[in-house]
Amino acid sequence: MEKTMTQQLQKTNVWREVLQTCLPMSAGYIPFGLTCGIMGRTAGLSIFEVTFMSAAVYAGASQFIAIGMLSSGVASWGLIVMTTFLVNLRHLLMGASLAPYHLKLPRPLQYLLAFGLTDESYALIASRSEERGYDATYNLGVNSLLYLIWILATLLGALFYQSIPDPLEWGIDFALPATFLTLLIPRLADRTALIVALVSALCAVLGALYLPGSWYIIIAAVAATLVGGLMERSSSNEE
Repeated sequence: MEKTMTQQLQKTNVWREVLQTCLPMSAGYIPFGLTCGIMGRTAGLSIFEVTFMSAAVYAGASQFIAIGMLSSGVASWGLIVMTTFLVNLRHLLMGASLAPYHLKLPRPLQYLLAFGLTDESYALIASRSEERGYDATYNLGVNSLLYLIWILATLLGALFYQSIPDPLEWGIDFALPATFLTLLIPRLADRTALIVALVSALCAVLGALYLPGSWYIIIAAVAATLVGGLMERSSSNEE
C-alpha cells in the first residue's frame, strides 16, 4: 500500500513538472500554431483540413512549407512529401539520441513517443534526462501537452483567421528561441559541449546565408553530431 502511494505521488510530481516546463514553451508554441491555422485558411484549406494536418503531421516547419507550396500552386503531393521529409530528417538524429531509453519501453509506447518528438519536446526531455535521469511518464506528458497546445492553437487560428492579425508580428515568437537558449546555456559546461554548439551555430548561420530552403538545419545537426562523436571518442581513447 505504501509503495503504491509513493508511486502515485511520484507520478503526480512528474506531471506537475511537465506543466512547469511546458507552459513557458507554449509562449512560443501558440503564436506559431495560430499562424499555421491562419496560413492554412488563407491558402484555401478548410478548418477541418488545417486542424487535421496539425493532428496527423504535427511538424510545424513541414506544415508551413506544405501550406506555402499549396498556396503557390504546387499540385504534386509527391514533391510536397519529399520536401517536408528532407526538412524533418533532423528528427532521425534526435530519435537516435533518445533510442537507448525508448528501446527499453513497450513497442506501442515507443511509436507513440516517436510520433510526439519535436524540437521543443526533445530539448526538454534531453535536458531533464541529463539532469535527473530519463522518465517515460515525463516524456509522455511533455509530448501530450505540447501536442494538445499545438492542435488547439491551430484550430483557433483557423476559426478566427479573418479577425486575428499575424501573431508573428507581435514579437512573441522570440519566446521560443529564448527558451531554447535557456535550456542550452546550462549544458555548455565542458569543452566538448561548447565546441559542438559553436560548430552547429556556425554551420547554421552560413547555411542559412548561402543554401536554399532549410538545408542549414540538417547540415548543422549532422556537423554537430559528427564533431561531438569524434571528440567523445577521442576523450575515451585518451582515458
